[in-house]
Amino acid sequence: MKKKKLRAGIIGSGFSASFHFESLKRVSSVDIDIVGVFSPTKIHRDKFAQQRNIKSFDTLDGLFDSCDVAHICVPVAFHEKMIIEALNRGVYPIVEKPLTGFCGDNSESFRGDTFPKEKTLEYVHQSIDRILEAEKKSNVSILYAENWVYTPAIQREREIIEKTGSQILWIHGEEAHSGSHSSTYGYWKYSGGGVMLNKGCHPLTAALYLKRKEGLARNNAPIHPKSVSGRIHTITSLDNFEDKGHIRTGYYDIDDFSMMHIEFEDGTIADIFASDIILGGIHNRLVVAANNHRTICNIIPNNTIQTYNPVEEYFKDIYVVEKIGTKQGWSNPALDEDFLNGFPQEMEAFYRTAAYQDTLESNSSLAADAISTIFSAYLSAEHNGEKAYVKNY
Repeated sequence: MKKKKLRAGIIGSGFSASFHFESLKRVSSVDIDIVGVFSPTKIHRDKFAQQRNIKSFDTLDGLFDSCDVAHICVPVAFHEKMIIEALNRGVYPIVEKPLTGFCGDNSESFRGDTFPKEKTLEYVHQSIDRILEAEKKSNVSILYAENWVYTPAIQREREIIEKTGSQILWIHGEEAHSGSHSSTYGYWKYSGGGVMLNKGCHPLTAALYLKRKEGLARNNAPIHPKSVSGRIHTITSLDNFEDKGHIRTGYYDIDDFSMMHIEFEDGTIADIFASDIILGGIHNRLVVAANNHRTICNIIPNNTIQTYNPVEEYFKDIYVVEKIGTKQGWSNPALDEDFLNGFPQEMEAFYRTAAYQDTLESNSSLAADAISTIFSAYLSAEHNGEKAYVKNY
């Protein structure tokens, strides 16, 4: 079969835009022409374009008019508008997680940590409805870039569940490190939520995905989340927190530690932790306890290679792993970190969907369930962990 050719445009010029660009180089089933980049800040988009020998678009309209697939790599505050615009134009949007969020009421005094979470949840449900309605009317679909779904570890566990008819009893998931790259991350009005949204979405979506796959394999129907209990904290804002300079601080109105306890429709459970207070690099893990097996998915770090370095200077030109802090002592140098994180696999899958209509694993329904669960958990946390029910999509 002759490869199809698709034109790709990138919206944004930061961290996620960079790894999207790199991952596109590894797509093999489709010929991709990266037409260019758009970012509101001219100096940033021009630099991004020059470094990669692609066009710098002056307008978002110009980019949309020139591409078949648009990579939405911007803060969550802009997601809904750009997703709907892409769908209306018949352009496939690859949207970075989270799908959407609540970015304030446009008042000068807005603080996400004190704003009523019932109103927040209502807005998020309305945002999801608008996005899904636009997708329904479009001739293209939303490609939700939840890389955890496409990691080798999660895909192997999916295979085990499907082939053995497993019943998942409990999932324990976690994403943690010492703080985000983004300068705007500490403000709810830009990031749409705190650590429970921006890190918790990863292990949560993987857990929801596996429960869907279990239900489809066992009973031809996905298993959805039913209720959630949530707790959030901002540990680095405590009066007695002693800042040693290793953990990011100074968050304006977001949480830096969270947990969600999810009960599914079948009565089984998942516990999802997310935090910005962990040293030693990225800590991404999902543990599945089933009735016929137990799987530990160590996404990052992965101990395929372990190295002891007695002097920091020796490794000055060697990349070890993201956010490791120090290269001295024992470490687990990443072997193809992008592959372990599922970045090239998700891009391969997305372009196969766009070109050949392959079945999509990480779709808008999964994304919507994840966002609905998270903001129900924020409502629960406002009431000290009282159970909140989850609207499913």
